[in-house]
Amino acid sequence: MDRSEQELIILEQISQILGDAIELEEVFQKAMALVGARLGVLRASLVLWDEACEQFRIAASVGLTPQEEARGRYAVGEGVTGRVIQTGEPAVISDITQHPDFLHRTTARQSATSFICMPISDGDSRVGAVSVDIPFVDESRLRADARLMKIIAGNFAQTIRIHHLVQREKDELLAENQALRDNLLKQYRFDNIIGTSPIMLDVLATIGQVASSRATVLLLGETGCGKELIAKAIHFNSPRKDKPLIRVNCGALSPQLLESELFGHIKGAFTGAVKDKVGRFEAAEGGTIFLDEVGTLTPELQVRLLRVLQEREFERVGDHRTIKVDCRVIAATNLRLEEEVRKGNFRDDLYYRLNVVSIHLPALRNRREDIPKLIDHFLDRYNKENSRDLSKISRDVLNVLLRYPWPGNVRELENTIERAVVLSTSDQFTEDLLPLQIRMYAQQTRSDVMDESIEALTAKLAEMAIKQYRGYEGEIWTLVMNDVERQLIREALDYNDGIKLRTADFLGINRNTLNKKVKVLNIEE
Repeated sequence: MDRSEQELIILEQISQILGDAIELEEVFQKAMALVGARLGVLRASLVLWDEACEQFRIAASVGLTPQEEARGRYAVGEGVTGRVIQTGEPAVISDITQHPDFLHRTTARQSATSFICMPISDGDSRVGAVSVDIPFVDESRLRADARLMKIIAGNFAQTIRIHHLVQREKDELLAENQALRDNLLKQYRFDNIIGTSPIMLDVLATIGQVASSRATVLLLGETGCGKELIAKAIHFNSPRKDKPLIRVNCGALSPQLLESELFGHIKGAFTGAVKDKVGRFEAAEGGTIFLDEVGTLTPELQVRLLRVLQEREFERVGDHRTIKVDCRVIAATNLRLEEEVRKGNFRDDLYYRLNVVSIHLPALRNRREDIPKLIDHFLDRYNKENSRDLSKISRDVLNVLLRYPWPGNVRELENTIERAVVLSTSDQFTEDLLPLQIRMYAQQTRSDVMDESIEALTAKLAEMAIKQYRGYEGEIWTLVMNDVERQLIREALDYNDGIKLRTADFLGINRNTLNKKVKVLNIEE
């Protein structure tokens, strides 16, 4: 094979290497290993700018130890490599040890060798250099090798540009991920959980104590009362906060799918298992797994969960290999597990394993003093999200929200406030912005209050009438009824502007009856 054919094969294979990978060190080592095998390269190095130390340093190498590579640092214009980067002119040297600018930083060269160093340019700027040490044969061979290295250096320029772009995106993603993590830590601080009622202060005190441990926690409470929020607060205030928090809704999947989700499966374990799958317990290694609606687990899954809690190990579906796991379990349910145990629907041994620390979350109707602060919190959030300014809530609307029983708890209150913000056209929080079921409740409440008021008033009137007309036995009925009718007709006439026909219709009596009553009761028209 002649030289030109050999170079074509080298360039073709290097192009393939550059297209198959984006890890710069891996690409360089494979490419230089190929060149070394073809041309007898002794050492090769890729020198790039390092922002941290503000110098050019060896980023990848072949034939150098880590210690030798670490010593390869150059300022712009320093030594042969620094001069090549500064000027953009290649260096082709028959014996590098005899060159006056040779610094011998890596101390890897113990005998005379030829040295080729080519600049790597990105547009008008030079980003580094690639150099090789090769045995000297003759000047013709050295010039041919230099031409080949110039082409290879040009190919590396594109790979380095892609590497820098990928690295920049990776750094941005890492920064964004850290910012999100910091935001989560800030968001789920205990003092950010809204609740100043005595019952909520007890809950916060308990989770503050339990967060630093690895004890299993059982959260009990109605749907929508904030069990997931408490689970997140426990995790993000624990030593496991930098590890995953994996959430699983045990009631949302069929038993077969849930088993695969929790424990994973191997390829071929069942129809549709086309590849191995990591389960949620495995994914939560070192962190926390939150099992919501744990009371819906089937007896078979209860047995498997019990083993994980006791032995900290499990097997994937269809596999015989045991996997050890270290993750904290936080379970939640809106069922009364003690009753489920008595009915035989839930294993008592699993209940005791889950119930190491139980936290009962109160329903919203049992901590009504927290409602105004929750309303303010949700108004701030959804005003910001929807560019609204709904802020002025009337006393009547607030009283409605305070009296409403909130069967959906905090989640229902949040949805109510979000709906009001979205539908609002001004800063006034009026009753028409509330959902239909809350408006109907408010109307029913007012009707009940009015009925109670009339009943109380008539009771008081009867009591006063008996006291006033004591001594008129046998005439009390007539006297009291005349007084009531007289006052009722006066008020009705006044309300209807003195028009008798309208007043009669208003009272539901005949006009002639009204005229008779006016005359008999001596009511001034």
